[in-house]
Amino acid sequence: MVDVAGAAEPLGHKSNKGHTDHPGSENDAEMLAVRLAHAQRLGNMGWAEWHMHSGETIWSDQVYLIFGRNPADGPIALPDLAKHVEQADMGTLDRLLWAAVESVEPVQAEFRIRRRGELRDLRVVLEPLMAPGGPIGLHGVIQDITGRRRAERMMSESRRQLLEAREQAAEELHVMLALREAILPEHPGCLDLPHSTIAVRYVPAEKTASLGGDWFEAAPAPDGRLLLAIGDVSGHGLPAIAHMAQLRHALVGLAMTGQPAHRLLTWLNDLVLHQLKETTATAIIGHLDPETRVFAWGQAGNLAPILVRDGVASQLDQPRGVLLGAAAGRPYELATTRLLPGDLLLMFTDGLVERRTRDIDVGLDLVLAAARDVPARDLDAGLDHLLADIGGPNPEDDACLLAVSIPAQGAEPLVKGATIDPC
Repeated sequence: MVDVAGAAEPLGHKSNKGHTDHPGSENDAEMLAVRLAHAQRLGNMGWAEWHMHSGETIWSDQVYLIFGRNPADGPIALPDLAKHVEQADMGTLDRLLWAAVESVEPVQAEFRIRRRGELRDLRVVLEPLMAPGGPIGLHGVIQDITGRRRAERMMSESRRQLLEAREQAAEELHVMLALREAILPEHPGCLDLPHSTIAVRYVPAEKTASLGGDWFEAAPAPDGRLLLAIGDVSGHGLPAIAHMAQLRHALVGLAMTGQPAHRLLTWLNDLVLHQLKETTATAIIGHLDPETRVFAWGQAGNLAPILVRDGVASQLDQPRGVLLGAAAGRPYELATTRLLPGDLLLMFTDGLVERRTRDIDVGLDLVLAAARDVPARDLDAGLDHLLADIGGPNPEDDACLLAVSIPAQGAEPLVKGATIDPC
């Protein structure tokens, strides 16, 4: 506790016995006064004394600033102090004064005052002002802690908002996971047919809390062909998932017409332009004929599939096709690729190869190298190895993979039948 009572004495006065003033004492006192005033300004605090018997009140200059009071009006007497205290804090002031009178130890409390209509937070430390005959009043330190309490309230409010945001994000993620699981199962397994094996994989981003709009479709068509598709709707979160669901369900319905892939892309482009405002999407749509092994496909702004044949991985030549939702009236071309026994076809969205930390061509080269080692007879496990070989899931973006393997001559798939079963 700083002995602020001593500050009321003349600073040039030295109380040590046998000591006499010397020529430098006046300068020392002035320097000490300057330093004391500077310390009070830095701490936004001042000292005060209330003499009970004489009724005298003494304030340091900083207390006048704290109360917003003109020094010409003099300090506020102790009985009048309550007039300046916020009504809700009157009990705190009463308890402080009673404790200060009855205790020989310093006591402290916080209360608010009104200064020119503004609430200010004060911390007041009081202790008895002692004389040889006993206490003659109170003296203490008054500090304006408005800035500190305001910062604490802001921090508390920020923590509250952050907690609410985290709870809301967790709830939204739970809803997104449930919605996406209903639309696109996390572990879809494989589609095993007499002439091919299909494996699909949805790979969520490793770090981001918002799911993306990547999707796939692998299902037998009414005419006996196999509909194969992947796509990626722009954005993240519930809007992207909702748009993904609309686009995917629309494809399933349109595919029932038996129209070729490039016609389906034209219709989906119209859907995005007119129904999914301010949205774009990429897609690859194809039909695989299980008898002829001809894959007829088109694309809309998506990277071309990778074909692995005889241990060599390369991208297919890409037919013309613009991003879904980018422009109206632009044609989509149809390409055909005849798959041979032992071939592996890999379709994927850009989240598989893109990273902020590397060029897309580097990611594509990694996928090409890893695709060569995907075994045709264990396609599901092969996709897991491929993901590990390219560095794992993308930290910032989702990805979808769809792989088609054509058994080599004399080889049969592990499970036959046009049903979705675990690999």
